[in-house]
Amino acid sequence: MSDPKPLPFVYQFAAGAVAGVSEILVMYPLDVIKTRVQLQTGVGTGADSYNGMVDCFQKIVRHEGASRLYRGITAPILMEAPKRATKFAANDSWGKFYREAFGIAQMNQSLSILTGASAGATESFVVVPFELVKIRLQNKASASLYSGPLDVVRKTIKNEGVFALYNGLESTLWRHILWNAGYFGVIFQVRTLLPKAETKQGQITNDILAGSIGGTVGTILNTPMDVVKSRIQNSPKVAGTTPKYNWAWPAVMTVAKEEGFAALYKGFLPKVLRLGPGGGILLVVYTGVMDFFRKMREEKA
Repeated sequence: MSDPKPLPFVYQFAAGAVAGVSEILVMYPLDVIKTRVQLQTGVGTGADSYNGMVDCFQKIVRHEGASRLYRGITAPILMEAPKRATKFAANDSWGKFYREAFGIAQMNQSLSILTGASAGATESFVVVPFELVKIRLQNKASASLYSGPLDVVRKTIKNEGVFALYNGLESTLWRHILWNAGYFGVIFQVRTLLPKAETKQGQITNDILAGSIGGTVGTILNTPMDVVKSRIQNSPKVAGTTPKYNWAWPAVMTVAKEEGFAALYKGFLPKVLRLGPGGGILLVVYTGVMDFFRKMREEKA
């Protein structure tokens, strides 16, 4: 996303933080449902077995209470500010870097994809520990072992070592590279195809469309990596043993072989329902906050 009036990094970071927290507050229950479905490895019956998004939602509410739909939200809330701030700030920074490196004045489709992938890789290093905490709190089988996010961190370091907090880094890199490349690449393309907005409402509508389509495409591309990432991060490190799910691409092959290709898209419906519209929310809020900062700076000038 090129910006007609670039702002300093601190403004980009703040706008991304506001956008991220806004999105997570609205869409988080879908993330809990997605994780529960992804971690399910067999077919069974009872309160802990789910045959889809609606069934998972109903069973969580019926057997655990509606508040469980927000179980583990502390880690994502703490994560969303640096995560989304890093996403947008890194995207703008990488875009400037690549335009200068290749001598290109304006962003194009290829640069948007490359910039998005680079921003995704940058973002990954920020989010991995938060993701691990979130996954272990969302999983019903392991949630009872911890009293909260800080307890997950403490016990993980004590039992598995400090580097265990970065368990799943490789799969997270792939997940974010694929999602951001699809998201920002599609946003650029959709914006070029849509009629130029003549009003503020028209701009918001265009951003909702571009962000939602971008979020949907990014989700289609990265869901297999999200499935294996969830399983890798939910597998505690045990000295002398190799976890079943360890590296991203071998884990993809294991899931496909044992459970079928469709298993790589477990949790896809709640994920795309979150990250499709969620991508629109992110773009609209980020753009709106950046416009507010520009106006504020102009008034002070």
